[in-house]
Amino acid sequence: MKKIASCIMAAAMALNSSAADTANTQSVDYRPTFGGVFRTRWEMATDDGHGGENRFTVRNARVWLKGKIAPQLQYYLRADLCDMGTMKFLDGWARFTLPENFAVQAGQFRVPFGVDAFRGPGTYIFANRSFMGRDDANNRAVGIQGMYEPTSIPLKLHMGVFSNHKISDHTPWSKEMTFAAKATYEVGPVTFAAGFQTICPDSTRMNMADAAVTFKSGRFTAEGEYMYTHYTNDSYHDAHSFNVWADYGIPLKGFFKKWSFQGRFETVSSRSNGVCNNTGHLIQTFPKRQRLTVGTTLAYIRKPVKCELMLDYEKYFYKDSYSPSIDRDDKIVAELVIVF
Repeated sequence: MKKIASCIMAAAMALNSSAADTANTQSVDYRPTFGGVFRTRWEMATDDGHGGENRFTVRNARVWLKGKIAPQLQYYLRADLCDMGTMKFLDGWARFTLPENFAVQAGQFRVPFGVDAFRGPGTYIFANRSFMGRDDANNRAVGIQGMYEPTSIPLKLHMGVFSNHKISDHTPWSKEMTFAAKATYEVGPVTFAAGFQTICPDSTRMNMADAAVTFKSGRFTAEGEYMYTHYTNDSYHDAHSFNVWADYGIPLKGFFKKWSFQGRFETVSSRSNGVCNNTGHLIQTFPKRQRLTVGTTLAYIRKPVKCELMLDYEKYFYKDSYSPSIDRDDKIVAELVIVF
C-alpha cells in the first residue's frame, strides 16, 4: 500500500509540475486592450437636381474592447457612439480556441460572407462603401460559427448559423435561420475568397453566392468581387453585383507617409431586400445602377495610430426614369479618418 501511495503521489507531483510548465509557456496578459476609429466628413452634391447642397457629419465614432479571460478564451466588444447621430451596439462575442487550429465563436458579429463587406471604418479604400458592401452583404447577426485555419496551407474556413432577425431585437423566435460559409486561400500575392449565404428576412428565402480575387504587389492593390442572389419560388428575378477597384500608393517623407490614388467601378441589377409589401409580394428595394468613384488619400502612419485625409468624387448612373435621393447621387466627399 505504501508503495502504491508513493507512486500515486509521484504521479500527481509530475502532473502538477507539467501543468505549471504549461501555464508558464501559455502566460497571457489578461488586461483588456481598446481602440477605435473616428470619421468626420463634408459632402457636397454635384448633380443638377441637388447641386450646391452640403452637409457635415460624424460618420463613425467606434470604440472596441478586447481581451482574454483564459489562454483559450477571448472576448470582443464594439459599439458605434455616433453613426451619423445614432448610437449602435455592433459586436459582442466570445471565442474559444480548440486543438488542431479549430475555434468556436458565439455572440453577435458579422456573418461570414463577402469580402468588401468585411472592411470597416479605418480600413475602407474609399470614403463610401461599395453597393454590395452596404446593401447586399451588410449583415450582422446573433449566432455561432466554427473556424479552421490549418498550419500546412494558407486557408481559412468559417461556417455558422445565425438568427434571421435584426440585431436591435434578440427576443423573437423563428423556425427560419441564416446559414453562411466563407473560404479564403492565399497563393503568393493573390488571395481567393468564396462564400455562400442563405437568409430569410421575411417569408422568402434568398440564396447568395460570392467570389472575389485580390492582388497585392508592392505599392499596387487591385480587387474584383462578384455576388449573385437567387430568390426562391420565383418571387423576384435574380440579382447580380460586381465591384472592381485599384489602389496605388506612393511613399512620402515628412508628416504624411503615404499618398495613394484609387479608382472603383461597380454595377448592380435591381434588387429586393427580401421583405414583402402589404400584398405579400417582393418589390424593388434598390434600383439598377452603376457608379464610378475616383479619389486620393494622404496618410499619416505611426503604429498603432493612423490618420487619413480622403477626397472622393462619385458619379452615379441610373435609368432616365429613376430619380435618386441626394444620398445616392453625384457628390464630392472629403473625410478625416483617425484610427487608434
